[in-house]
Amino acid sequence: MAGDSMISCDIDLAEDGRHTGFLRVPHSTHVSAYGWIGLPIVSIRNGGGPVILLTAGVHGDEYEGQAALATLTRELAPEAIRGQVILLPMTNAPAARAGLRTSPVDGGNLNRLFPGNPRGTPSEMIAHYLETVLIPRADVMVDLHSGGSSLWYPPTLLRGGGANAAEAARLRLLQDAFDLPYAWVFTGGGGRGSTARTAMGAANRNGVTCVMAELGGGGVIDRDILALTLRGLRRVLHALGMLPGHTPDPANGTRELHAEGSVHARDAGLFEPLVEIGETVRAGQSLGLVHDRDHPDRAPSDVISPFAGILLAKRAMGLVEIGDAVGQVARDADPP
Repeated sequence: MAGDSMISCDIDLAEDGRHTGFLRVPHSTHVSAYGWIGLPIVSIRNGGGPVILLTAGVHGDEYEGQAALATLTRELAPEAIRGQVILLPMTNAPAARAGLRTSPVDGGNLNRLFPGNPRGTPSEMIAHYLETVLIPRADVMVDLHSGGSSLWYPPTLLRGGGANAAEAARLRLLQDAFDLPYAWVFTGGGGRGSTARTAMGAANRNGVTCVMAELGGGGVIDRDILALTLRGLRRVLHALGMLPGHTPDPANGTRELHAEGSVHARDAGLFEPLVEIGETVRAGQSLGLVHDRDHPDRAPSDVISPFAGILLAKRAMGLVEIGDAVGQVARDADPP
């Protein structure tokens, strides 16, 4: 148990070698009075060197990252790395086991709960442990996400601009190494003064260089995106000097974008998309039609984008309610 957290870790993160176990989140229920929720944790360590924290399953219905970290856990041999790789394949384990974005235990959306609460709900305790115990151990953090059940993203890296020149260079190094087709570059916030309630905000507050990734979605695992994810993670480890025996293939290049905003349905019904990911969007253009199932004689309503750019993400579900996001529009990033 570390600090004032009630969570304990049943492996020694200071030991060399491969160690697997659980973060134990205390949770007393009707059927388990003195029980705990287990969050799988893996440490692969070989002497001194950089420490990287790899997380997935912060949202439980985002599967590519969970599969990638499980594969990497089996693949990485301690003698092949320099430094330490800490992996959390199911960071919000209750949500991941249920295949839900939020925890079925307490309804918590983990990526909106940082810095958490050491005496709060299980999700709040997890956020607090990450922010105060695990993240401060790391030099670099990579947080893997996807569009989950409701959205679909092309492989996209997310990063800030960097609080200073040195951090900006590290973020560029990670982006170039991951080599995904798109990069969503944030235009504000970040740094140690960040108030974001996300894992990236927690990393910023601790001075840890952090990137995220959006990797597919739709409640499925895309084979090609999973392969790109594993390729990117190996390239990142190599770029940090942590996987010296790896020989990366040539880079494909990344298109940098600034997000303009999400577009939301104003009617309930069946959503028929009219624009595909990567296609140009004009301000005032319809991204899709919403069909009124109860009144089939009525013409469908348009979902109009107030933004111009390209479609970066789109809804993966056919049903929509008023207020559901049906797409996200981004534009090419400003020159550095």
